[in-house]
Amino acid sequence: MRAPTIRDVAERAGVSKSLVSLVLRGSDQVRPEKREAVLRAVRELGYRPNTAARSLSERRTRTVGVLLNDLRNPWFVDLLDGLNSLLHDNGLHMLLADARLNRRTGQDPADPFLDLRVDGLVVVGTLPDPAALGPVAARMPVVVAGAREAVPPHVDVVAGDDEQGARLATEHLIGLGHRRIAHIAGYGAVGELRRRSFEETMRAHGLADSARVEPSDMTEEGGYRTMVRLLAGPSRPTAVFAVNDITGVGALSAAEELGLAAPRDLSVVGYDNTSISRLRHVWLTTVDGSGHDVGRRAARCLLDRFEHREAPGRVHLAAPVLEVRGSTGPPVTG
Repeated sequence: MRAPTIRDVAERAGVSKSLVSLVLRGSDQVRPEKREAVLRAVRELGYRPNTAARSLSERRTRTVGVLLNDLRNPWFVDLLDGLNSLLHDNGLHMLLADARLNRRTGQDPADPFLDLRVDGLVVVGTLPDPAALGPVAARMPVVVAGAREAVPPHVDVVAGDDEQGARLATEHLIGLGHRRIAHIAGYGAVGELRRRSFEETMRAHGLADSARVEPSDMTEEGGYRTMVRLLAGPSRPTAVFAVNDITGVGALSAAEELGLAAPRDLSVVGYDNTSISRLRHVWLTTVDGSGHDVGRRAARCLLDRFEHREAPGRVHLAAPVLEVRGSTGPPVTG
């Protein structure tokens, strides 16, 4: 049995082939009753457009490459959801690739997308060499989401306001009465912005001498190991601000194994407001970095750049919000 064609759809709907094409492209120049007739014919016949042929005629593939730096980071799930929803609304499909895997195999992370001739590229998370985006940006629109590294011209950056978010977290702990506060820090520009804001906020409140910063690799295991070091020191902190939620979960695990309960003995704040922080047995106070909003803004920037390829690259920051839950409280007195 042969596959239905666009001619079959047109005959079933009682319209021209050109009108069927307009409907399939999402044109708003078709009357509602004609659109419904075409879509009904498509459903009844089981018609599927020849994507390859349409790509050749339009010189577009209607696909967007998404290069994800860390599949383990749950914050990126919200970002991808926001990104994909707006791309889908505009007739675009998302193709996902793991940048870490490509690097381990010695492949340039963007090469698969260049081979597939995607219409644009969204880079999610920190890349070791943002300058490598230059040659890619010369061939297609590029947007970076969820990272703050310097990028080549004509590349937009969409992220949360990490400095403001870290300030909200630190001031929350100070407002509860904590003075010995530690920060489990991360890496890259995002980690640096959060660390620097923590230190500046502590200094502004006259608490620079009691601020402590310990590096981590931004994983649960890293948060666990760093928390063990902090609690083994001579002046144990009463509160900890972790660079992200999963690090904060590791910190809570270490505290629990050492017989400490949050928030009675130790307050912990995370960052990103991921689904992990909302688990009832975790219930982590955290900073909402607006992942879904960042994803939608990144999609909007890419759509705009399709129309204005040579426009200067801009940085768009989403406002963070503190989500207070059950892992923070006043310090024990006495």
